Amino acid sequence: MATSIKKIVGASLIGTTIEWYDFFLYGSAAALVFNKLFFPESDPLTGTLLAFLTYAVGFVARPLGGLVFGHFGDRVGRKTLLVVSLLLMGAATFLIGCLPTHAAIGAAAPLLLTVLRLVQGFALGGEWGGAVLIVSEHGDSARRGFWASWPQAGAPGGNLLATGVLALLAAVQSEADFLSWGWRVPFLLSGVLVLIGLWIRLSITESPVFERAPKEETLPIVTVLRHHRRDVLIAIGARLAENISFYLLTVFVITYAKAERIDNSTVLNAVLIASAIHFATIPLWGALSDRVGRRPIYLAGAAGIGVWIFAFFPLVGTGNFLAITLAVTVGLLFHGMMYGPQAAFFAELFATRSRYTGVSIGAQLSAIVAGALAPVIAVALLRDYGSSLPISIYLGVAALLTLFAVYKARETQGRDLAERIHA
Repeated sequence: MATSIKKIVGASLIGTTIEWYDFFLYGSAAALVFNKLFFPESDPLTGTLLAFLTYAVGFVARPLGGLVFGHFGDRVGRKTLLVVSLLLMGAATFLIGCLPTHAAIGAAAPLLLTVLRLVQGFALGGEWGGAVLIVSEHGDSARRGFWASWPQAGAPGGNLLATGVLALLAAVQSEADFLSWGWRVPFLLSGVLVLIGLWIRLSITESPVFERAPKEETLPIVTVLRHHRRDVLIAIGARLAENISFYLLTVFVITYAKAERIDNSTVLNAVLIASAIHFATIPLWGALSDRVGRRPIYLAGAAGIGVWIFAFFPLVGTGNFLAITLAVTVGLLFHGMMYGPQAAFFAELFATRSRYTGVSIGAQLSAIVAGALAPVIAVALLRDYGSSLPISIYLGVAALLTLFAVYKARETQGRDLAERIHA
């Protein structure tokens, strides 16, 4: 019996929220504690830079995860691979919470941390494509943008959850207790969340579009490279401003605030509020793309963030809670204009039997040059220039590239995915 679209959306949303919680938790911890616990012999900004380099390693593994999960997702099905990705991510995150620090085992500590980060990246590389496709392929074309945007809301949902747990611990613990053992609690909590996510994901049915599509002899990656090279390049370009802006707005902002001697709880609470608004508005942008098209909403978001980033850092630098909240919230609203329509937009670019591979490769290759390097480049620019202006220019250039890529794309709104069985 077919699963209702609402149950499919709920299962995808809960699963992506848990996976993003695990992934973002690492980024927040890298900014707050990993520089002290795993790279204690460096000066503060260099230690943070090293912590973010291990953070970036997770992105390097994402295209490999996208390729492996995409291949089997296009061969075996979406549902099975979604269960595997959730298990891998949860196990890696739980084990990070069990890791001994540099003080206990020396150089082996950051090495083990890096290995577990690789597993996280591999799992997330496979998760995203499957989660958005199983919703896109269950829903109808008229409301695909709305339904497919809900798994996207798992990103701010996971960030909201990770930031909320860290903010709570920061509020009730001394800094010494947080560094000693408190930072482990959010990672260990992942074990419980994964069990809940697995129980829900095992209850849904496979994508009907996938099940009706005849099997092809050609490998999915070969089909993508032969027939969808342009679509992959469009996906990569479309993700640049979206991916870079998100990690600057939610991860690097913590490091920037610390450099400006702003209290951790102030910026964490600002990100918490902004993420809640972001979570609620992403489906609205997806729904709007069902009415006016994917490209107009995406283009508006890219243009908006390219301009807003020049106001973002001065607002954060004031140290005023309301100004910081405004800065992050408006930035994430522009991000949502890209991220909301993105799932349906990318799914509509590819054929059924190569769709998982296509969306995963396009999205995850971009993640290396965008999300992976964004905090690293931002920290390096801040350290070398002592100013936020070069960081704003960096995102501004990325926004121009995204505008070009989406402008060159064809409008995909309303396509029948079942009719796109062959490339």
